[in-house]
Amino acid sequence: MMVFGHSATGGGFLPAKQQIFPVDYEAEVSQRLLEASSSGDLKSAFDCIDDPYVDVNFIGAVSVKVRMAEVQFSDESENVVRFEYQDFKSDVTALFVAVLTGNVRLVGKLLSRGADVNQKLFRGFSLTAAVREGHLEIFEILLKAGASQLSCEEALLEASCHGRGGDFIELLMASDLIRPHIAVHALVIACCRGFIDVVDVLLKCGVDINASARVLLCSSKPSLHTNINCTPLLAAVVSRQVAVVCLLLQAGANVSIKVQIGAWSWDTASGDEFRVGAGLSEPYAITWCAVEYFEATGSILQMLLQHISLNTCHNARTLLHHAVLCNNTGAVKTLLKCGSDIEYPIKTTQKDETRAIHLAARLGFPSILQLLIDSGCYINSTTKHNGNTAQMICAKYKREECLRVLTKAGADLGLINSTGQSAQCIAESNRWPASFRKAVLDVITSGTVPTSSNKTVFSPLMFAARSGDVQALKVLISQDDIDLDDQDEDGFSAVMVTAMRGYIEAFRMLVYAGCDVKLTNKAGETAISLSKINENSDMFEKVMIEFTLEKGSQNARGFYPLHYAARHGDVHAVKLLTSRGYDVNIPDGDGYTPLMLAARENNGQMCQLLISCGSACGFKNSKGETALSLARKHTENTAECVILDELARVLVVHGENVLKHTKGGRGGSHRKDLKMVSEGVLRWGNSSSRNVVCRDAEVGPSVGFVRCWRNKSDADMAGFFRVVTVKNKEVHFVCDGGLEMAELWVRGIKLVTREAISAEAQMIK
Repeated sequence: MMVFGHSATGGGFLPAKQQIFPVDYEAEVSQRLLEASSSGDLKSAFDCIDDPYVDVNFIGAVSVKVRMAEVQFSDESENVVRFEYQDFKSDVTALFVAVLTGNVRLVGKLLSRGADVNQKLFRGFSLTAAVREGHLEIFEILLKAGASQLSCEEALLEASCHGRGGDFIELLMASDLIRPHIAVHALVIACCRGFIDVVDVLLKCGVDINASARVLLCSSKPSLHTNINCTPLLAAVVSRQVAVVCLLLQAGANVSIKVQIGAWSWDTASGDEFRVGAGLSEPYAITWCAVEYFEATGSILQMLLQHISLNTCHNARTLLHHAVLCNNTGAVKTLLKCGSDIEYPIKTTQKDETRAIHLAARLGFPSILQLLIDSGCYINSTTKHNGNTAQMICAKYKREECLRVLTKAGADLGLINSTGQSAQCIAESNRWPASFRKAVLDVITSGTVPTSSNKTVFSPLMFAARSGDVQALKVLISQDDIDLDDQDEDGFSAVMVTAMRGYIEAFRMLVYAGCDVKLTNKAGETAISLSKINENSDMFEKVMIEFTLEKGSQNARGFYPLHYAARHGDVHAVKLLTSRGYDVNIPDGDGYTPLMLAARENNGQMCQLLISCGSACGFKNSKGETALSLARKHTENTAECVILDELARVLVVHGENVLKHTKGGRGGSHRKDLKMVSEGVLRWGNSSSRNVVCRDAEVGPSVGFVRCWRNKSDADMAGFFRVVTVKNKEVHFVCDGGLEMAELWVRGIKLVTREAISAEAQMIK
């Protein structure tokens, strides 16, 4: 009904500025009815209902609180429905609001005034709201008030979504308004959500247990969110509803169906797998679905296996292979517990055969590998086509953690495949040596020695030595059955390898563990000679001398500690070694004596020390080098002077046959044995005139001697030298060897004389 209202700005009747406007009284009173119904004000609601102008089917916007159901997913647990109430401002009728609030009197009053029980709103029918909110009495009233087929079917689906079983389902199914496909749809929804009481009632009401309906299936692992036609059993399996699966199996659900819900496809020729996406794979048995959508306890899979053979194959694969492919440890464990054949091969049309352990290694699933190993699989089994072991497959596909698991479990690194390659060779050819090395070394350092049936293919000790890993070597050295001097096919030992590659700390550990550094390889090289190719070769010799000083020479075979100490100027080491009886005149492998090495370094102090310990200056190596010639290669003559002094001293003390001139060159010459004796006396005979103390000595003849001697026909003057005695007498000699020997005689005479004078002075003091 349309009425008119007015507004005025002044007093009086119908003033000039009065405005008249229409009012929809029917809408106004109907809206008040909605608000009174929403607030629970029955008096106001009944007053509005009694108003002859009210429209009980009026649709208006009010705030309502609605029960919501949300499905929550977890990786391998059943889908769970969580309920909560949310406030919405929505277009509703007074009857819908009364049903939501559960007001039976108001519902009855509204129906008596002609409220439409089948009015469809955004939030559904009133009957749907009654089911959703669980108001059974109101539900029965609405059902008797003439609920339509559409509202009843929607109510049934809502009951399945919210778990409203019992009387709600029975009343709806008894109404004869539910079509079969709607009932199946409700059953599948209830199976997805795990509402076992709803499933039970629907089955008792005769709903087809093997029919299918299109529903949204969801999973977090593997990821799935798709609408698909599925049976109740499939819906329950994917949603991991254990109790529902049990009920359906007891009720006779068909387990021989093929389902298309998987995400994998296989190439039967090569054996390769392809992830095609959930629901896009070829159909397979429902047990395969139970593996892919595995439930944590394994109950669903075990129940299905009571009805379906465990060894059923799909594309030449078993359930165990599919569980490995899905990287599901729980499924693998369940299948093995149920008796799955752990060695059953995947057979391709190209005549290759691989096992579960090879599949896990190729895909990089270490936890699956560990489980297979713990369950007793043959860890060294090989593929049929190329004879690869799981370790070789790890090396090929770069699976570091899987390689670590296999090596620690005792897989044989000494095996080779049909092309003659080992796991290590495959890793190197695949440009993966660093990760391979790290995985194996991690196993060794953890305390496990890798297994190798063929040390020429793989030797743990040689592997650790080539890596220079001190911790790994420490573990291996502690093993009772380890041969530290084991040599490879080229004759290299572990200590040789560390020396050659410059691993000083690894070398130190092996030396102190007792490795023989004197061993030679097929090229005749030793650890010490190999160490010389490194820039830090001195460090290796330092290790050896430290070891020698600590353990003794018998433990340092093939090393020349005194030579090293002499070359490096280690005075303390030289003194210690010589005190222990080391021969100062033994040449090293290259023919050098300690003195020659000190001379080569121009270390005069070291030369002096070695000479004092008995080093001979006259030794010559195969190159013709002497200590003096080596010292003369330096511009500074520090070492040269020391060596010359020693050569001169030895010369004059031991003496030599020389030619003596008489009468200042005017007389004849004759041979004499000349030498220095005690107290600095130069002797060439027994008489006192032939035993003189020298005041000076010079190379060559004096001027007076030359003047007198020039008239003679004597030989060359190259070996001439002369001495002046303390009595100022001049004596001339000629030695063999020319000028150099003459210089030595002069040097020696002066040196011994000086030393004698110094000794006499010390005695006087």
